[in-house]
Amino acid sequence: MRNSTLITTSTHLEGYKIVKQLGLVRGITVRSRSILGNMAGGFMTIFGGRSAIYTELCENAREEALQLMIQHAADLGANAIISMRYDANEVMNGLTEVLAYGTAVVVEKN
Repeated sequence: MRNSTLITTSTHLEGYKIVKQLGLVRGITVRSRSILGNMAGGFMTIFGGRSAIYTELCENAREEALQLMIQHAADLGANAIISMRYDANEVMNGLTEVLAYGTAVVVEKN
C-alpha cells in the first residue's frame, strides 16, 4: 500500500507549513520466526555474511508497521507524518515487536 502521505524523520517538511498537529500515530506488529526459518538462518550463520532470511523478515516487519502507522495517520485526517521513528523489542525469544511512530500533521505547500 503506497500513498501520498509525506513522511520525514525531521521535525519539519521543507517547502510545507504545518497547519494542524493531530498527535502521535503508530503502527505495531509482532513477528516470529518459524522453526524452519530458524534452522535455515542458523545454518547461514555458520558461514557468516548477510542472512537473507532474517533480512527479509525484518524488512517485512518494518514495512507492515510503517503501513499501519500511515493508516492510523490517514484515519486522523493527516497528510504528513513528522519525527518518524522505528523501534524494535524482543517480546520473548524468537518473538519481536516492531513499532513505527511519529507525529501526524496536516501540511500545506508554501
